[in-house]
Amino acid sequence: MPSTDTTAPRRVNPRVLREGLGVMAVAVRAEPRVFALAVGASALYAATTVGTAQVLGRVTGRVVLPAFAEGRATAGALTAAALAIVAVAFFKAIGVAGRRFYAGLMQYRMQAAYRRAVTRRYLELPAAWHQRHPAGQLLSNANADVEAAWAPLAPLPMAVGVLVMLVIAAVAIVLVDPVVAIVAFCVFPAVALLNLLYQRRLAPAATRAQRLRGEVSEVAHESFEGGLVVKTLGREAAETERFARSARELRDANIAVGRVRGLLDPMLEALPNLGVLAVLLVGSARLESHAMSAGDLVSVAYLFTLLSWPIRALGWVLADVPRSVVGWRRVRAVLDERAAMPHGAAGLPGDGPLALEVRDVRFGYGDGEVLRGVSFDAAPGRTVAVVGTTGSGKSTLTSLVVRLVDPEAGTVLLDGADVRQLGADAVPAAAALVPQQAFLFDDTVRGNVTLGLDVPDERVWEALRLAQADGFTAGLPDGLDTRVGERGATLSGGQRQRLALARALVRRPRLLVLDDATSSVDPQVEARILAGLRGLAEDGAGATVLVVAYRKATIALADEVVFLERGRVGARGTHADLLERSPGYRDLVTAYERAEAERAAERGASGEEAVR
Repeated sequence: MPSTDTTAPRRVNPRVLREGLGVMAVAVRAEPRVFALAVGASALYAATTVGTAQVLGRVTGRVVLPAFAEGRATAGALTAAALAIVAVAFFKAIGVAGRRFYAGLMQYRMQAAYRRAVTRRYLELPAAWHQRHPAGQLLSNANADVEAAWAPLAPLPMAVGVLVMLVIAAVAIVLVDPVVAIVAFCVFPAVALLNLLYQRRLAPAATRAQRLRGEVSEVAHESFEGGLVVKTLGREAAETERFARSARELRDANIAVGRVRGLLDPMLEALPNLGVLAVLLVGSARLESHAMSAGDLVSVAYLFTLLSWPIRALGWVLADVPRSVVGWRRVRAVLDERAAMPHGAAGLPGDGPLALEVRDVRFGYGDGEVLRGVSFDAAPGRTVAVVGTTGSGKSTLTSLVVRLVDPEAGTVLLDGADVRQLGADAVPAAAALVPQQAFLFDDTVRGNVTLGLDVPDERVWEALRLAQADGFTAGLPDGLDTRVGERGATLSGGQRQRLALARALVRRPRLLVLDDATSSVDPQVEARILAGLRGLAEDGAGATVLVVAYRKATIALADEVVFLERGRVGARGTHADLLERSPGYRDLVTAYERAEAERAAERGASGEEAVR
């Protein structure tokens, strides 16, 4: 993702304000009817609020004061006054409810739409892009940043609607008494200046807090993901301190925001009240000179209390603009990313095993080239084992074959078709990768195997049998309906790997890629799994199998072995051939065999000790 400048600005500068208004314009264009209804309801609220002042003035002049003067009030006058007050209150309530409902509807619709857009973009972006971005940052983009981007939408309709209140109330005050209006309007520049100071002080603090929210999310997610490593290496204290440090920075940033609000909010509240006192003082003098009536004074004083709200409402919008701009930039950085893989329109006709061909493939990461001109092929229905030392590029090769990433040079072909020319769904429909680390969802066994695929239970059990997982599945409390816990916590490593293999097999792939996917399975079980796959291939109903392997027994079951050495094909042939003519291959395989024998001996010794 292109880096986003989240440095806190010293003030709400015109560029940020223009960008923030542009963000709001995006929402208005996306939801014009909802926005219009929200603004309409806000305008109704504004008009009826000003109308309340007129009603109070008339009730004061025609009902309250005559009642004091005469010592009594007629039932008709009181009823009329009450009905007038109730009527304006009723329409005011409709305006408030409509404004809040439609403003919230608009905000939540935009948040939902952009959360879907961000996650949809995540699915489109290649694995290489995801490897460069921490998962916590991606979660922050889809959650906190989306929320921040559309935060001003809640007060925006009110801010637009109360502009109507500002105009109507200002005109009404001038019409009632121009002298009092001059006094009243002198307070507004002070409120506006204080509000400007408020935004300038609040903007950098709020922007920094938004950035730190994303950082806290990143640290937390990384710590949770690496929970096993943290616990086994005794790093709990260090991880706690790392998270606490980020949390303290966020706390301090939020406190800084609270201090600004705590200092300036009371001042913004106090200024209009001081203005009301000034209006009452001048109005009292005007009242004594008979230049205005008591009802007019009540009306003007009430109207003046309303005039502070438009400025405050605009301030609420402006307060959220810096955060909105930062969130919008981070969201747009994802949506505008151009790292997506291009797809063609070709398909993979037929339903038999696929032919795989890798031609002079090169691929590297930031620290150098991993694959340096790798070439080999696998005939339909054949099993090819890829063997090599750690870092030789085996896992990278499997990612290229199923097109999680594209090679920097060279070509991967399936049935003679370049994978880059195939449609977006062609490779996932025909090929399946079972990775080294088996990931299971907090779902049932059935849910983890099918992952939404609509297949009968008979086909699920067939896949479980091929993966040698039917035995332990049948022994689970609820069989296929047993929940396996988060990441398959209730299962052993070997059981998780077998369920992950069944997940691939239930789709009946034409190319099956196993990236050391049976490393946690006993050698005898692994041999039965591969033998079952070979039996399917011989019957013409199986798949071409590319398996990353290190066990001698597994390698021996392959039709051909590709030995990777420092990113290149060091040798090709059968297992027996390579043992004869490739010293590097022989040393590697026998080293694995010795390690396996030592582990078996240790397990046996532990068992004997337990018996004793």
